[in-house]
Amino acid sequence: MPRGLTPRQSTTNVGENAFQRTVSSYEPRALLQVMTTALESELAGEVAIVTGASSGIGEATAESLAARGASVVLAARRADELEAVAERITSEGGDALVVPTDVTEDDDIDALVAETVDEFGAIDILVNNAGVMLLERLDEAAREHLRQMIEVNLLGLMNLTHAALPIMQEQDTAHIVNVSSTAGRQAGAKSSGYNATKFGVNAFTEAVRQEVTTEGIRTTIIEPGAVDTELQEHIPDEEIKQQIEEGMLESMTPLESEDIARAIAYAVTQPQHVNVNEMLIRPTDQQR
Repeated sequence: MPRGLTPRQSTTNVGENAFQRTVSSYEPRALLQVMTTALESELAGEVAIVTGASSGIGEATAESLAARGASVVLAARRADELEAVAERITSEGGDALVVPTDVTEDDDIDALVAETVDEFGAIDILVNNAGVMLLERLDEAAREHLRQMIEVNLLGLMNLTHAALPIMQEQDTAHIVNVSSTAGRQAGAKSSGYNATKFGVNAFTEAVRQEVTTEGIRTTIIEPGAVDTELQEHIPDEEIKQQIEEGMLESMTPLESEDIARAIAYAVTQPQHVNVNEMLIRPTDQQR
């Protein structure tokens, strides 16, 4: 019996994780201890790569997975920010490896996979989160911006999945989580390039699911609505940027990065026979 537990009735059955204990068997304080311990060990022994981990959804996801016991590999271009995230994780008793990565560079992708396997020997969870949102009317858009969105949002995600997949296939179990958007479901004016990349993420993920689902590899598409992150700060069209920051986001209570991180944690902690294929997550007061 775990230290400090006060049984009301009798000892309980021990299943695959501590949440399977009979709830009525413990006093509330002791039950909270059991549940907390179980949460912290849900992903014990598993290894997760998170791209875009220097801020926003990626940062929150890395911290959430680490809090559940996973060893997390932090990938993004900004090394200083990654080190700060890693320091917070390790200060809380977690395990984090920093691998500065530009997902548009093949050498960086290969190095990320190689360093992860060298350090931890596995890739159990891949969270493809790196992305940019450069909204413009097409007739005013810079081709460089269109190319950047395709290379980061779509091609980088595809290439990293391609690089990690052989490792996952050797393991017989793994989970690929691709962060898409509501923009991957519904197109809109001034978002043609961004829409194209997110529709592509959804299609790619579903096709990969059909290819590898019988090999024990699960896939999840995460489609956030309005989230208060730095993503909109890089919008090149100042009018569109202002409409989003001062119009849309101020007209509602937007999601926080932690909301999406909890959704990802939910998906990857389900039993192996459960595959949460798709999660659409909007603020309650977002209409579209």
